[in-house]
This record gives sequence, structure tokens and C-alpha cells, in this order.
Amino acid sequence: MRVYVNSIGLDVPDGATALDAVRAWNATAADDVAAGERVIADSRGLPTSPEAKAHGGAIFRVLPARRRPEGDEPND
Repeated sequence: MRVYVNSIGLDVPDGATALDAVRAWNATAADDVAAGERVIADSRGLPTSPEAKAHGGAIFRVLPARRRPEGDEPND
């Protein structure tokens, strides 16, 4: 099925995940997602789980992970 990662059209097999689609685009970027250094977002810029099932026409973007400065955790 056809998906798009960072504006590049790719063919991935049925049952592929968002991370599989990223890996088909760029293996290093996929490793960065797995390590938490980058995140996958959908076409609207909303975070998407790497395990989310891809669908025909899906649009994914790979973005840098935002990290909070140490000690800047939200209060419960």
C-alpha cells in the first residue's frame, strides 16, 4: 500500500506499522524513533504511536522529540 513519510511516497506491505513506514523511508530515522530521539506525527502534526497500523494514503512526519529541561516536570 502507498504511504507518505516526510513527503516521500513509499510502498509498504499490508499490516505495516507507522514505524515500518519510517524504516522504509530511512532506517536511521526509525532507529531514532525507537530510541525516543524522534517522534512520528500524522498529517495534522499530532503524535502517532510507532505501533499504529498504517493505511493506504497515510501521511507520517518524523519530528525531533521535545524534551523538558531537567527539573521541569509537570506537577501532579
